[in-house]
Formats: sequence, structure tokens, C-alpha cells
Amino acid sequence: MLSIIIPTYNEKNNLAELVSRIKTAAPEAEIILVDDNSPDNTADFARHLGLKVLVRPTREGLSSAVLEGFKLAKGDILGVMDADLSHPPEILPEMLNLLKAGKADLVVGSRLVSGGGQRGWNWHNKFFSWLARVAARPLTNIKDVTSGFFLLKRSVIDGVSLNPIGFKILLEIITKGKYRSAQEVPIIFADRSGSQSKMGAVEICEYFVQLGLLYKDSLWGKLKKRR
Repeated sequence: MLSIIIPTYNEKNNLAELVSRIKTAAPEAEIILVDDNSPDNTADFARHLGLKVLVRPTREGLSSAVLEGFKLAKGDILGVMDADLSHPPEILPEMLNLLKAGKADLVVGSRLVSGGGQRGWNWHNKFFSWLARVAARPLTNIKDVTSGFFLLKRSVIDGVSLNPIGFKILLEIITKGKYRSAQEVPIIFADRSGSQSKMGAVEICEYFVQLGLLYKDSLWGKLKKRR
């Protein structure tokens, strides 16, 4: 079973289309919304659509929302995607097939492999995305480490301590998760359909704090192995 976690804040206007497209692509999927008390009543509208909803009293960040959603999920396959229609649900069957066929334990919707791309981004977002990828390159061969669209087997994170700092939980999973293989599936990352970008100065700072901690953990792990 697939459980898809969708963090939200003021995404009411996108939900009907998003849910319809997800159900067309993956009819059996469990959809879980983790909403940071949106003033536009995103949570109430999600319940009207029949979704499982967790409302948090304040905005606590995307990574922590994903981890709380994982705890509620019933599926043996876990997914994460944005609510702003930037990620194409139509690619879900291809991603699922890779996991079910044993060809991967982690599948990333990637803008950076052949056939992938993005549109509607300003120079600021493009520059940060490039810088974030370059800074993380020594930790992984996965190209699109800042993707917010991915699926994984639950076993990848079972028993793994994940730090919910920042808004890029994929990087944490890539670095700490228990998987034999990962694949990237090309996606076209669309513009945000009028939604406010989640990537501000605070989020950028948190990303590099997260990255520093991951480097520290990686170095400590290597030192322990040598002893």
C-alpha cells in the first residue's frame, strides 16, 4: 500500500485538482495531509475530500510535517509530494513499479536527469538549488537532493533517527536511510500555480545547518569504523 504525505499551508485552492490527479494515477493510495493550521481552511476542505488530516497548531516546517505524516501512514511504501501542483502525480505508477519490482528502495522525482526539467523559477531559486546540490555532492550520487517528490519503502527509515530540521527531508533520508539502490525518475517541475514559495532566507539557513550536521555525522561514522 502507498501512503502519500502532503505538507500544506494555505493550499485549499489546489487540493481538488491534486487529489483527483493522485487518485487517477494511484487509486489505492492513502493520502495524508499535514497542515500547519492554514487560515484558508485547507484542513476542513481536505476532510471534505475524504482525506486523513493532521492539523498542527503552528508552522513547524516541512521536514517535521513529513515525519509526523509517516507516523500516521499505514502503507509499506511512503511518498512525499507538494500540494501546489508543482509535482506531477502522473509519474506515480512508474515510481511505484520500480519499488514493487525490486529495482529500487528509494525513487526520486528528479529535475536533473535526462527528460527532467523545471519551469517558472526565478534566478534566486535556481541559484539556491544549484548551490544546495553542489554542497551536498560529497554525500551522495543522487543528483536532485533537494527534490520534494519521492517514494521509499518503509524499511528504508525503520529504526533510523531523522532530524526534522529544515525543509529538505529527502537529503536526511538519502544520507541516513537503509537502502541498497536508489533511482531518479525524470519530472518537469512546474511553477507554483500562484502559491507562495516555501524557500525563504530562514529555510536556506536551516538547509545548510542540516547539511553541516549530516557532514558531522558522516565524519563521525567513518572515525568510529576506523577504531
